[in-house]
Amino acid sequence: MTEKVYPTTLVGKQAPDFKGNAVVNGAIKEISLSDFNGKWKVLFFYPLDFTFVCPTEITAFSDKIAMFKDMNCEVIGCSVDSEFSHLAWTQQPRNKGGLGEINYPLLADLTKEVSRNYGVLMDEAVAFRGTFIIDDNNVVQHCSINNLSVGRNVEEIARLVDGYQYTAKHGEVCPAGWNKGGDTMKADPKGSQEYFNKL
Repeated sequence: MTEKVYPTTLVGKQAPDFKGNAVVNGAIKEISLSDFNGKWKVLFFYPLDFTFVCPTEITAFSDKIAMFKDMNCEVIGCSVDSEFSHLAWTQQPRNKGGLGEINYPLLADLTKEVSRNYGVLMDEAVAFRGTFIIDDNNVVQHCSINNLSVGRNVEEIARLVDGYQYTAKHGEVCPAGWNKGGDTMKADPKGSQEYFNKL
């Protein structure tokens, strides 16, 4: 009888290190996780270059990059394509099926090692739409994995970064639907009542 293997989460653990070639500002450059030490990171995986849902996500992150930079947060995209494929895709305009200029690194994962280490590799072929929020100490604070057919919401990912940064700084927790400036709560029975008494 074959033993079932269940995936384990990276949440609360050190993010797996990576090093590889990426397209950065229109050029190919080697990057690693350690290049972003002291900063928050959003590492997101997507299935393949030159596809359909993927460019909507990649360009959405690029268009909102200032929002992440304002939070001391870097964005890194990753797929199992080569850096040359990434580069070719960024050299095509959006209205011709390309990405155009992208304002953050696109990491190549041709060996599939990074996708495998982060638990998002589907059938040893392509990556699911995995999203990882990694804090300034390289601890994974959030992980979500979408199947291929539905894209992610960049504003929701930014909201989560905001929330985890707030809790790290203030020691309080964020209730459902929290947005920056909203009420938070103390993580104890008496303190949480202060929050509920405001409702």
